[in-house]
Amino acid sequence: MSLLQTIHGELRWLVALVAVAVIIKFLIGWLGKRQYAPIDRTLLMAYTILLDINVLLGLIILLFGGGFNGPRLEHATTMLLAAISGHMTTIWRKSSDSTTKYRNQLLLVLLSLVLVFFGVWRLRGSFISWP
Repeated sequence: MSLLQTIHGELRWLVALVAVAVIIKFLIGWLGKRQYAPIDRTLLMAYTILLDINVLLGLIILLFGGGFNGPRLEHATTMLLAAISGHMTTIWRKSSDSTTKYRNQLLLVLLSLVLVFFGVWRLRGSFISWP
């Protein structure tokens, strides 16, 4: 279970890195009034898949790692909400207005990232932990 916790904990950095890439790309697309491109959908899909994998790992740790204490349940709930907000970006998948699509998907990615930061902070006391 220790290896799984390590993977789960370190995967947050990849989630955060891809989220920052999505945020930058979508800000450029939104403010620059660019056309929504296939790379945008791929980048957003990579973010949600990484988020899903980390939530799944977290649920496995919660169920089989022993202990349903308050902070762990709060962390799990917050991360589920983060994953839900990440998936809500699909509401605008078929929109023909690129500006609206960029803006709305950007706001939902920002919301999910804020929830990730908050969930990690509530569990660990900070987002960054030093050895």
